[in-house]
Amino acid sequence: MKVLLVYPEFPDTYWSFRHALKFEGKQAAFPPLGLLTVSAMLPDDWERRLVDMNVEELWPDAIEWADMVFVSAMIVQNVSLEAVVKLCRSMGKKVVVGGPYVSTSSERLPDADHIFIGEAETTLPEFINDLELGIARKIYEADERPSLAATPVPDLSLLDMRHYSAMNLQYSRGCPFNCEFCDIIEIYGRVPRTKTNEQMLAELDALRAAGWRGLVFIVDDNFIGNKKNVRLLMPDLIEWSRANEHPFSFITEASVNLAEDDALLQQMKDAGFRRVFLGIETPVEESLKAAQKGQNTRRDLLGSIHKIQSYGMEVMAGFIVGFDSDPDDIFDLQVNFIRESGIPLAMVGLLTALPDTQLWRRLEKEGRLLDVSTGNNTDCTMNFVPKIEMATLIEGYKNILRNIYSPREFYRRSLDCLSRFHKDRIEPRSSTIGEDLRAFSKLILTLGVRDRARLQFWDYFLKLFLHHRSNIAHGLTLAAMGYHFRQITEKYSNQT
Repeated sequence: MKVLLVYPEFPDTYWSFRHALKFEGKQAAFPPLGLLTVSAMLPDDWERRLVDMNVEELWPDAIEWADMVFVSAMIVQNVSLEAVVKLCRSMGKKVVVGGPYVSTSSERLPDADHIFIGEAETTLPEFINDLELGIARKIYEADERPSLAATPVPDLSLLDMRHYSAMNLQYSRGCPFNCEFCDIIEIYGRVPRTKTNEQMLAELDALRAAGWRGLVFIVDDNFIGNKKNVRLLMPDLIEWSRANEHPFSFITEASVNLAEDDALLQQMKDAGFRRVFLGIETPVEESLKAAQKGQNTRRDLLGSIHKIQSYGMEVMAGFIVGFDSDPDDIFDLQVNFIRESGIPLAMVGLLTALPDTQLWRRLEKEGRLLDVSTGNNTDCTMNFVPKIEMATLIEGYKNILRNIYSPREFYRRSLDCLSRFHKDRIEPRSSTIGEDLRAFSKLILTLGVRDRARLQFWDYFLKLFLHHRSNIAHGLTLAAMGYHFRQITEKYSNQT
């Protein structure tokens, strides 16, 4: 059996980092971890190839080679997914589709031969057995959320790592909280399951043996969802990092209560964690309560952010406008909070009702749903009727983006963030000196010569050199990301 694994294309969004990746000569931020894991679960005698459409084109001869095509996608990839399925079926190929999109969009399933709903650890072996018997079904749906103990090391042999800015791996699935708008708890449940320490170290060994050095994204939607197991993992992760001379730095996602655990923060610092994404959402307590995000109401949000930053971890955060309880001045409140937080990478989006979430079900009952979500909460569209007048909400949202991603505001927050870092950050090299020089030259030519905001860039660069020399590389990375955000903001905010 010859299997082609295809990862559909992402649209150009804030999350794509496409304009920033150009400086370092990369095509995508991360490889398709789900498909790599699926590949590792296939029979050893099956041939497999990978086409990540975010780094290369899907050519007909690649499809012609295959007996079967496996495709996995998130909702934001749905347009590309449909095109891939249509093309492959037109060429007479069997198509298998899975991933988060089909797991929560049962009313809009693609026209594939076989569809996997939910996690595949138990259903994929069943499908392979049925395929051999000639009785493979159209729909395979997981009856339960499986243990991760049998999840294999991803098949890294399919990757050309040179295309990617970072590698990724998964430690846990699920989150203990109950946010109304979140689809993670619908897909993976509220009882976080984790891999064993031995599994995690085996995946790190595999990345290192494959030649990777640099950034590794632990993709868990809440890395500390199962704190008991995380506390058991950290000593082994610290020891592994030290024994291997710190080949990786880590980024992950977590809930705000991370700030209350000094011991865990110290362990994450010692292990090499350098960035953590938090779901802040809003400084308005009424909106947090209505969204069932009570965990953010029981602590000082600004103080929590600054606490995490004090351990040398840059905080990246998600913010949302469009809650029913948002006051008229929500736009100013968000801008002021983001400024005071010192969060450079503040990802602000319009509230969207994702399929099969509690929010979706409530709005459907209230007769307020308009359409299925695009999966992109930053494209200035809404799929439900908000309490704030829609035109006012969208224009206020655009004004937030124009403000926080303006060069002056972004550079100010970046300097504030860097001022909170400790001085002994360990940053493994993931590129050669020649690659670094080429990236630096591109950055200077773009931001320091061609860009309209070049004077503000040089002011920022001077302050980096004078006050944050030990973190100047990180500061320039932030500048590149700020440039990307500005390009996307101009694209969306000019839409009518």
